[in-house]
Amino acid sequence: MQTILGANGQIGTELAKAVHANYSKDLRLVSRSPKKIHASDEVYSADLMNAVAASDAIKGSDIVYFTVGLPMDSDMWEDKFPTILANVIDACEKHQAKLVFFDNTYMYPKTAEPQTESIRFEPKGRKSTVRADMANQVLNAMQQQRITAMICRAPEFYGADETQSITNTLVFDNIKAGKAAKVPLNAHAKRSLIWAPDASRATALLGNTPEAYGQTWHLPIESPITYHELIDIAETKSGHSISYKVLKPWMFKIGGLFNKTMKELQELLPRYRQDNIFVDDKFRSAFPDFETTSFEEGVQTILTDKTDK
Repeated sequence: MQTILGANGQIGTELAKAVHANYSKDLRLVSRSPKKIHASDEVYSADLMNAVAASDAIKGSDIVYFTVGLPMDSDMWEDKFPTILANVIDACEKHQAKLVFFDNTYMYPKTAEPQTESIRFEPKGRKSTVRADMANQVLNAMQQQRITAMICRAPEFYGADETQSITNTLVFDNIKAGKAAKVPLNAHAKRSLIWAPDASRATALLGNTPEAYGQTWHLPIESPITYHELIDIAETKSGHSISYKVLKPWMFKIGGLFNKTMKELQELLPRYRQDNIFVDDKFRSAFPDFETTSFEEGVQTILTDKTDK
């Protein structure tokens, strides 16, 4: 049995497809209101803030994927994420299930320094601190040999369907609406972006590779790209001119007075001022045949996607 916690989010959904297609049809999908993706899926409704519910959701699992997401709300993150993860770690220890922890890069220094798996944590901001603490929860449980686990870390997503990210919201959603794209801070800084289905496929591969456990892995990406270059690709694929506007920090501050999401995004802005280089050499060396989605293919898919609401 392979169990996905947070199964109906973007990563969890694609992860379920990848596991089902390549590794196991014995899948349990867990969330507050889970929905089947395949006819054979087992769905399990659970509030992971409850230790008993978390234990019951994980019981019988060989591999547990943690892809739980919460709204961009610092109060909620501080209140819920540490407890949810502690419950999951306890349950994995109790039921001897392996844990695959899907993580982001919020805790990394928001500088142009290339990011490898060994880079130091330097969280600045409430959400970044929560994510650093969560990663350390997993690392400590691994070091104490309480559980067999790994961390799979991804930079910012971009993707089709209902992918939620700064890039999707500001750039692609506006392009698809026939509006000028909005670029945070710098259109010419190199950005590391991961195609959401690639992140899920790579996580499924790692989770089903026994020797990958006990480590942190950076998931595979295409070479970093600037927003200017990304918009050029969109112009080529769409066949029409696309303009863009660079948003300055003060614009986010003013927007944050009226929009909670804009306010919550401000702690992430420093990493948009300069290059953001996510290094995936370790994964590429271990899995040289893994193919990532080109930006040309990804942008084409986004522009032709009809499922966005």
